[in-house]
Amino acid sequence: MRIGVPGAETFQSGSLKALILTVLLSVFMFQLLRTVGLRAFSMASETYMSGTHSTAFVTCPNDTVAKDLARGIVEKKLAACVNIVPAIISVYEWQGKIEEDNEVLLMIKTRSSKVPALAEYVRSNHPYEVAEVISLPIDQGNPPYLKWIGDIVPE
Repeated sequence: MRIGVPGAETFQSGSLKALILTVLLSVFMFQLLRTVGLRAFSMASETYMSGTHSTAFVTCPNDTVAKDLARGIVEKKLAACVNIVPAIISVYEWQGKIEEDNEVLLMIKTRSSKVPALAEYVRSNHPYEVAEVISLPIDQGNPPYLKWIGDIVPE
C-alpha cells in the first residue's frame, strides 16, 4: 500500500490531459478569438476589417423611381450613400424572352449587416415584380470614407 505523494505516472497523465485540453480549446477558439481580436484592433487603430461594409446594386426603370428609392434608403439609415448612375442598358432573359431595357443603376454603400433590411426595403418599394438587389463585400478602400459609412449607418 502506497501512501504519500502520487507517482510520476499520475503527474504525466495529468499533464498530458491538460495539454490535450489546451490544444483542443485553442483549435476551437482560434476563429472566435481571431475575429474578436481583429475587431478590437480595428476599432482601436481605426483600420478597416474587410467585409464590414458592402456595396449593393439595384436597377430601376427610371430616374423618379431611382431618386425615391435612394432618398428612402438614406433617410432610413440603410445606407450612407447612394449613387444614381443614369442610362444603363440591361439585357436579360425574362419569361422565356430576351429583353433589352434602359434602366438606372443605384450603387449603395452600407454595412454588410444592413443588406437584408436594405433588400426588404427595396422589395417593398420597387415597381418590379423581381427587383434586383445584389451586394458585394468591400475588401479595401479609403479608410476615412469607410469610417464615415460606419458612422452614418448604425449596426
